[in-house]
Amino acid sequence: MRFFKMLILLLLTGPGAVGRQTYTVASIPPGLSSRASAVVRNMQLTIEVKDLENATHTLKKSVTVLNKNGDAEAQIYLWYDKTRQIKSVRGTIMNEFGLPINRFSEKDFKDQSAISDFSLYEDSRIKYYRPAITTYPYTVEYEYEVKVKQTLSFPDWRPNPEPGVSVEKAAFTVKAKPGFEIRYLENNFPGKLVKGTSADGFSTWSWEVFNMKAYRDEPFSPNEEVLMTSVQVAPVQFSYDGVKGSFTNWDEFGRWVYDKLLTGRSAIPPETAAQVLEMTRNVASPKEKAKKIYEYMQQKTRYISVQVGIGGFQPILASEVDRTGYGDCKGLVNYMHGLLKVAGIKSWYTVVEAGNAKVSASPHFASMNQGNHVILCVPFERDTTWLECTNQKIPFGFLSDFTDDRLVVACTENGGKVMRTPVYSAAMNSQVREAKFTLDSRGVLSGEMVTRFAGTQYDNRGELFNSPYTEQVKKLHDIYVIDNLEVKSFKLTQDKQINPVATEQLVFTAEGYGVTNDKRMYIPVNEVNKISSGIREVNNRVNPVYINRGYLDVDKFIFTLPEGFQPESYPQDMKVEKPFGTFSISSELKGNQLTYTRTMQINQGTYPAGKYQELFEFYQLAADVDNRKLVLLKK
Repeated sequence: MRFFKMLILLLLTGPGAVGRQTYTVASIPPGLSSRASAVVRNMQLTIEVKDLENATHTLKKSVTVLNKNGDAEAQIYLWYDKTRQIKSVRGTIMNEFGLPINRFSEKDFKDQSAISDFSLYEDSRIKYYRPAITTYPYTVEYEYEVKVKQTLSFPDWRPNPEPGVSVEKAAFTVKAKPGFEIRYLENNFPGKLVKGTSADGFSTWSWEVFNMKAYRDEPFSPNEEVLMTSVQVAPVQFSYDGVKGSFTNWDEFGRWVYDKLLTGRSAIPPETAAQVLEMTRNVASPKEKAKKIYEYMQQKTRYISVQVGIGGFQPILASEVDRTGYGDCKGLVNYMHGLLKVAGIKSWYTVVEAGNAKVSASPHFASMNQGNHVILCVPFERDTTWLECTNQKIPFGFLSDFTDDRLVVACTENGGKVMRTPVYSAAMNSQVREAKFTLDSRGVLSGEMVTRFAGTQYDNRGELFNSPYTEQVKKLHDIYVIDNLEVKSFKLTQDKQINPVATEQLVFTAEGYGVTNDKRMYIPVNEVNKISSGIREVNNRVNPVYINRGYLDVDKFIFTLPEGFQPESYPQDMKVEKPFGTFSISSELKGNQLTYTRTMQINQGTYPAGKYQELFEFYQLAADVDNRKLVLLKK
């Protein structure tokens, strides 16, 4: 027994444990395990700036994983390139009693290229480590140091970035040589910044949090940027790959991007310039000229990522895009800018955070971290037009839900301008369908449907655009989950205006659509656009209700009933109106025809947390109504 106790003591106090706190599961503070799959026991992120081209990022982290849903929090990913060098990484895995069961170092990491499938060339690579542990709970304690040869971009500090993760203690420190100044933006930070000076004379800025409980993943919640604690840091002066600069606001940011990253890179070869002038020679309207040039650019180029060194921020030369026919978002926007310039049309290179979620640039805090994409702004008089240059099929002037309704930064020769991209209202984001269904006495349905998709719903059939007919028909069986669906004909057309419309025409049959039982036939009134089940119920809701984007669906089904049958029951008229949306149905019987109309409109916006129960009931009602049947009785 004495030997066993000595062995435990050696494990806890041996060379590998010097300076290391013991993390037992039992020592997790009360309340932090509630709703948590992992608990960050201690995390210290330190950024040390020695000069404009010499910084180190050090992370020390200990995390206890309570169940398999928390495994991701224990995984380590380190990317590196010619500006980032991994200096060291090591760690220890412990059991629930805080006793070491394994140790790891850089040699245990897997190494792979970070090149995307759609990238021509990137110089980034990733080293990653995933603990092979299946017994819970366990704790991973690790530390790494990365040397960085630039000071333009610093990582954001997000102590609890994921649902189901609580934090016992986390700290963030920026340490910089005298004279190096930073700007910072705090979001939901409960503490107070501490400024100081280190023993070696460096300036320090420190943030610290304690005992942050795990937050629950609640549907229809605002973006994490709104809810979570974070600190963003940006330099006043910086250097990246030999390019020096300084900015403290978006105006100065835009001027630096224009002067240092864009100037001299948009020149178009003479032969192509002559083509542009010729194709627009007889076009009077500047906007129509821009459209012709845009469609020319789309036909001539394709998207391929190019991320090398400063090329991660700087576009390749327009002449190179012209020669090769490819470029990334930066290169294609810069190329389109050059083409428009030939025709005397002004345009602005514009930085945006792209994605379905609407994430805006912070209007009062400029940093290089805000923005993962570039689009082009064409400021026509009284009619600003926006161009997505990486999509060869998208209509001129249409942004879709990839970059709509958010603050972006246009980089002009006069500085940066914070602007908002177009807002597509619920009424604009419409899907309007009219169908004529004929049923025979055996329950076989013959249908003709015409559906118009507009606004952000224009892309609802995006996967079918330009696909072969046989592939389109195949995918229709996934879109319309109707038993025994047999497509007789299908046509999809596109009206590529700034507010585009796609029109789908479908003729089909479906045996067994109406199910007979004795003297009755049961017919689904809506198998085309139904809500199969409602949304998840959440008791004691905490977060506000956030609807990212609104839409309008209108479905009109005209049923011609089979001879020898008469309606016994069918859905009755109803309408529910809430601040977040409207749902209504109406039925009208005339002779042997029943017209069933369904309307559902969802309104974007932020609503009090207490409204979630109403939203749950709203969707539940819609799902119940969508699953109702028309019942026919044999005469």
